[in-house]
Amino acid sequence: MDETAEPLPLGGLLRALRRRADLSQRQLAERAGVPQATLARIESGRAADPHFRTVERLVRAAGGRLVIGAPDAHGPDGLPDGPVAVPGVPHDGLRDEAGRRYPAHLDAWEVHDPKDWPGAWWAQWWKLPPERFPRPVPAATYELSRRHRDQRRWADRIRREVAVRRATEGGLPGTCWRFVAELPDGRLLGELRAHERDPRLLYGDLIDAGEREVVLDGVLVAGACRRLGIGRRLVEELTAEMGRAGIRVAHAVADFEGVELLNACGYRIEGRGHYAMRLDRSWLGPALSGPVPLQP
Repeated sequence: MDETAEPLPLGGLLRALRRRADLSQRQLAERAGVPQATLARIESGRAADPHFRTVERLVRAAGGRLVIGAPDAHGPDGLPDGPVAVPGVPHDGLRDEAGRRYPAHLDAWEVHDPKDWPGAWWAQWWKLPPERFPRPVPAATYELSRRHRDQRRWADRIRREVAVRRATEGGLPGTCWRFVAELPDGRLLGELRAHERDPRLLYGDLIDAGEREVVLDGVLVAGACRRLGIGRRLVEELTAEMGRAGIRVAHAVADFEGVELLNACGYRIEGRGHYAMRLDRSWLGPALSGPVPLQP
């Protein structure tokens, strides 16, 4: 049991269970064989003393277990016989224009500008001045699509669980820097590689001996996890490591989304003439694309 978790009243607990199971009031009531009006009264706190059997059926239908026993006891199935904290509904404090809570199983959030409201976002209201909006922007909104809810919650979980670190294993030279973004189970979601160089190779004796620079070789994030801030965290960790190593300057060559990422991390475009280059040996023809024979 999580001793730091605040105990939830029965109504809040049922709403939290419904959210975890992604069920509306109507769906849970149908599964439990309980009138929806009864469930609504319990969740709103208007049912002062609901029947134990009614609560048990609702909890089971939402995928929970109603247990009476010692908090530290465990049953033969390995599950705790004592109470287990259930995360509450994060948007329970929001109310609609009529003062009602938003459905617990949905994801609701405050609307600060038209970009926060899907109905205005796809219609590009944000390009209009507020006095020309077709209707007032609501104080909050929510996501009805199950697919979009699942994607949003999956993305939130990845953001919470991913950890970024400098990888020193693998026998890399001391001047080669590698940073990885990983989940707790070790799955790799992103990688950044960079290397140190002596700026005197470019500027000669104009640079003090011992001065070092970093060249960013590349940032790669798994396709499904892009736009979750992982690339930015990798670049920021590189910047923090430069601070620890006393290195002031980093260089990079980027295009398209890479330019946007590095700009957000403080990099600036210094000049023209940088291109992303690629070699495919099949372009060179059979004479040059095959293996090079060794000379006796």
